[in-house]
Amino acid sequence: MTRPFYAIVPAGGSGTRLWPLSRSRRPKFLLPLPGPRTMIQETLHRLSPVCSDTNMFVITGVAHATSIARQLPALEEDQIVIEPMARGTGPAIGLGVALAERRDPDAIVGSFAADHYVERPDAFVDTVRAAIEVAEQDYLVTIGIQPTFAETGYGYICAGDELGCYYNITSSRVEEFKEKPDLATAERYVASGQYLWNASMFVWKASFFMHEMRRLLPDVATALTTIVDDWDTPRREQTLAEIWPTIEDVTIDHGILERSNHVAVVPGSFGWSDLGDWHGVGKIIQNGNANGSENVVIDTHLLATDARNLVIFGNGRPIAVVGLDDIVVVDTDDALLVCNRSHAQQVKSIVDLLKQRGSTELI
Repeated sequence: MTRPFYAIVPAGGSGTRLWPLSRSRRPKFLLPLPGPRTMIQETLHRLSPVCSDTNMFVITGVAHATSIARQLPALEEDQIVIEPMARGTGPAIGLGVALAERRDPDAIVGSFAADHYVERPDAFVDTVRAAIEVAEQDYLVTIGIQPTFAETGYGYICAGDELGCYYNITSSRVEEFKEKPDLATAERYVASGQYLWNASMFVWKASFFMHEMRRLLPDVATALTTIVDDWDTPRREQTLAEIWPTIEDVTIDHGILERSNHVAVVPGSFGWSDLGDWHGVGKIIQNGNANGSENVVIDTHLLATDARNLVIFGNGRPIAVVGLDDIVVVDTDDALLVCNRSHAQQVKSIVDLLKQRGSTELI
């Protein structure tokens, strides 16, 4: 690596499909899933071979800043950047990039979500290093995930002409971003071998990214420059409070990547998952069970008769299951979830129902 590398870790959202363990005040990136580290701790740990602690920024909201600081004691106060309000991934990641560029104009910056799971960290690091090589050539690089099945919940990236091979990974120009498809379309994408899942992992030169932002989102770029110019002055908080609410709420995908003609993709095959629901969490833990157990049991004593393929998260007290297969049970101090694993995506509807009823203490 000929340039310093910085990592931005956006830490937001509440993981509503992992209710009742994941809540707005304690979202999934603060939880030890699958453990033993929390998801945000694991994210920074797997980035450590390519990025020093001093070059990491976490972008988060006011509600989670204190918890993040406790979980990541190696970070200085200035490395936990607090958004006054959510304005989308465009401004959030853009602010991190602008801060890295201010510190080092030659910086290359990567953005990696705080709540993703990676099974093979060494392969992940090689993929990031390959992405850095491509970013050196003035490309906005997205790390696309090799699809393992026809998932309809992710966007897809269509890979075009090859750009080069680094760390035994072949990079390509991005021909097109595709929105979340229906099942038949997803099956066609996967069968073609040209499409990768869009997992929102990015690498680029800070200077080139800001160039593209000034071209494609000029108002956002101007606002971020104003904020960063006052970052190390007594005016920081006032400028941030005044400017941030006026910035357009836009994602990095829609605002820049889908509109730029300098986008490349590096395929990643390192056992990635966004752990989007309890079924997904169960699969990850089951695959890692050295004893081959088909039941996932965390923080409880399970009493099971004629019950298989269970995902059980407890709070210490015993849980008994009789005559039920493929069930999720999540027991917390103030709520109990029981659902079929095939319906795990629908847990979000319970959170929506609680919002409608005004039961904010359970969200």
